[in-house]
Amino acid sequence: MSGKLYVVATPIGNASDITLRAIDVLGSVDLIAAEDTRTSAQLLAMHNIHTKTAAYHKFNETQSVDRFISLLLDGSDIALITDAGTPCISDPGYVLIDKAVQEGIPVIGISGPCAAITALSVSGFNTVSFSFYGFLPRGKKDLADVLMRVKTEYSPVTVFYESPKRIMSTMQLLSEIMPSYDICLCNDLTKLFERIYRGKPFEILNELRNNANAQKGEYTLILRRTEIMETKTEEDISVEAKLLDTMLKESCTLKDAVSICGKDKNRSKNEVYAASLRLKELLKSIGSSEWE
Repeated sequence: MSGKLYVVATPIGNASDITLRAIDVLGSVDLIAAEDTRTSAQLLAMHNIHTKTAAYHKFNETQSVDRFISLLLDGSDIALITDAGTPCISDPGYVLIDKAVQEGIPVIGISGPCAAITALSVSGFNTVSFSFYGFLPRGKKDLADVLMRVKTEYSPVTVFYESPKRIMSTMQLLSEIMPSYDICLCNDLTKLFERIYRGKPFEILNELRNNANAQKGEYTLILRRTEIMETKTEEDISVEAKLLDTMLKESCTLKDAVSICGKDKNRSKNEVYAASLRLKELLKSIGSSEWE
């Protein structure tokens, strides 16, 4: 009989947030697959857990997965943890869990802390429906592309993770692309110096600029669309939105999108061309080269 793979959530900042069940599982399994064994050692020592650990992170998960699967198939119980939060939520774990499922190995979730869910719970936004993107891309062009894509979607609330090193530039870009959006920006959740910023992008950007410690600690960024979203027909959608939607769906340049949209009998070529000039100026202002 195979062992079980436990997917265990660990604290995102406050060590006291670990659950009683997590402590029990971590202390009873045969092996703990940890993102960073040094980081996990501190948490385990705090709760007098002496279970053996082995490294499992994004740089070795493909190479090491067979070893863990072999141990599971031989009957060993393994707990999968990351440095903080729930495995697989912008953290390693997918490769091992997917393989375990394929092999018929029981996978058991041990629920607990997650920065995205914690941030949503204190945001004050209606969270009946939301989108989660994980970490924002590092490059300015890729970041702009993601934000432009969010603008064309109809999710009322969108959640991202962002690095403290890039939070200023990200808020600057949000001020330019999404000035009317409501923002809930959570920093160092559950830690001693936890701070939550609320307001429009430019308001939060000013607060960050006046905070000497702004570029410390991880950020969870939540965007709320403020305009009323209505069901729109093809004719109701602006030509600029249609051009941008075409660029994203067809992975083409603005010039190519103009050619494609120009074939639409509901739009005049002059209307499409005029809209392309307006969209071109917007794309240039955010540093995107997609207009070329």
